[in-house]
Amino acid sequence: MTMHQTTSLLLGLAVIVILARVLGALARRLGQPPVIGEVLAGIALGPTLFHGAISDALFPGSIRPLLGALAAVGVAVFMFIVGLEWDAKLIRGSGSLATSVSFSSILVPFGFGMVLALYLMDEYGTDDQTAFMLFMGIAMSITAFPVLARILTDRKMTRTPLGAVALACASIDDVLAWTVLAAVVAMSGSAGSDEWRILLAIPYLLGMLFVLRPMLRRFVERRPELRLTPTVFACVVAGLLLSAAVTEWVGLHYIFGAFLFGVVLPRTGTERLRSEVHDRLGEMNGTLLLPVFFLVAGLKVDLSELDMSGLGALALILLVAVGGKFTGAYVAARLNRMPVRQSAALAALMNTRGLTELIVLNVGLQLGFLSQGLYSLMVVMAVVTTAMAGPLLTWFLGRPTDGERPKGFEAPEAPAAAERTAGAVRTSL
Repeated sequence: MTMHQTTSLLLGLAVIVILARVLGALARRLGQPPVIGEVLAGIALGPTLFHGAISDALFPGSIRPLLGALAAVGVAVFMFIVGLEWDAKLIRGSGSLATSVSFSSILVPFGFGMVLALYLMDEYGTDDQTAFMLFMGIAMSITAFPVLARILTDRKMTRTPLGAVALACASIDDVLAWTVLAAVVAMSGSAGSDEWRILLAIPYLLGMLFVLRPMLRRFVERRPELRLTPTVFACVVAGLLLSAAVTEWVGLHYIFGAFLFGVVLPRTGTERLRSEVHDRLGEMNGTLLLPVFFLVAGLKVDLSELDMSGLGALALILLVAVGGKFTGAYVAARLNRMPVRQSAALAALMNTRGLTELIVLNVGLQLGFLSQGLYSLMVVMAVVTTAMAGPLLTWFLGRPTDGERPKGFEAPEAPAAAERTAGAVRTSL
């Protein structure tokens, strides 16, 4: 790096941190998740305003690859944290209600998304039409578990029956969506000439779940007083980076490896250890690395030439995204005899997409599933659907307190892991 690149990078990072913090705080004062303000900060610095003059001055082309590298690390750490706090107890304790709502809220928007892809094919389609259709289905099906957990925590709803079901549904949605996305990435041939590597993904997954996970569990059981020493922390960080590197090498995206490493770490007896990992990784990641990701994502959004045709496509995307998720979740909830208002509130929460959607969209753009123009429209959809979740929840339920229980509806309470998840991503979401 030259002196000019180093200076530009450091100044640019300072601008990113300050702007993300200011706009995130402003979004919070308006009753929105901070992620809304941070995403808008990235878009404002991009080519949408002043034809990119601001971004060109602050972030010259020579440092953008460096910003992209920092953003990749931030996403990997975020996915590790999501995997670390993914709690199977949410699913096991939720019964058939959460399972049926989750499958319905995935399948209905997935089908609508594929139909929408057929309509958009001529103007926004890519060379691989099958991958394009499947990816659009996935993009319409996403629910952001961390953002949803943050909304419920802020509203003191994590331990209400509705909050428990919403967290369970989002947890199941996460696993289903990542699984389908991994399958689409594998089928797309993203590994290039070394496509045979994708076959290694299956033994790697089995090894992580049935070899490494039991080994780590036995290691923790023999050390009940295990603390997060510098050595242990270094091993955790190295493990998530190595796992991410492996899945990237075999032809999957690095986000799957980072998420998987978080999933396989032991749950029992490591509550304090995982909390300390959150404190160390989450704070720096939310303060510096994820804002860089928002900037990099925003630099790819260009709405400066949006015309009536583009506005029509955006309206259709919003209709399918909101309508598909809402219909799938609401109908399944009503079929399980959930009251009308709670069913509508649950459907509104399942429309929360947030940072998870942005990660998926960037995977799609990177692998060629999305064109640049459609990517910009989909980012707008992610922002709008996340921003509308809180107001819709207030409209349907008012402002519930921790002690309220919707009448005529019983469900298990959410475990404390949900609150830890929201706390772990508090600085960025």
